[in-house]
Amino acid sequence: MAIYHASIRPPVTRSTGRSATAAAAYRAGCIVVDTRTGEIHDYTRKRGVMHAEIFLPAGGQAPDRAEFWNRVEAHHKRGDAVVARELVAAIPEELPPYEQIQLAREMGAALSDEYGVAVDVCVHQPSRGGDDRNTHVHFLMTACRVSSDGKLGRKCELLDPIHCARNGYENAAEWIRPVWQKLANQALAEAGSDA
Repeated sequence: MAIYHASIRPPVTRSTGRSATAAAAYRAGCIVVDTRTGEIHDYTRKRGVMHAEIFLPAGGQAPDRAEFWNRVEAHHKRGDAVVARELVAAIPEELPPYEQIQLAREMGAALSDEYGVAVDVCVHQPSRGGDDRNTHVHFLMTACRVSSDGKLGRKCELLDPIHCARNGYENAAEWIRPVWQKLANQALAEAGSDA
């Protein structure tokens, strides 16, 4: 039986000492120099990154990861700014690697188009010593809106659970979870799986 898991993680906020540049470097297994702080986030030795790709709304051209996340950091001025939000989902182990990546890509494009944000999609193999069925995907989303040409805009209020609760809007999880379920089940059916 395929295991369903999709959870929204705590936001990437400066008040907790986190940065979008560090988060992006870790998830993609690459190096990103944070031009705001001078810190070098080098995760090139990280193993198990199967795929990493940035999606922009309406099929916009994916930018350079380091340059893009540095622009996101510079765009947010406050010391306690929320700079990114993250969703983590388990990818059905019943799918072959190519189809696991394709499923992650479809969800990344759906998130980007639904909320008008950039989504950094990073597919990870199971960690060493962990459950060998735990292929998963990190969706690192900008906290601000992004145009199809990469221009950064205002805060994406529909990804903010406090804003949604105050205004009676659907929480992002209420949209995300059924969409992930539908896409995963569709991928399993197309692969001929009974899971």
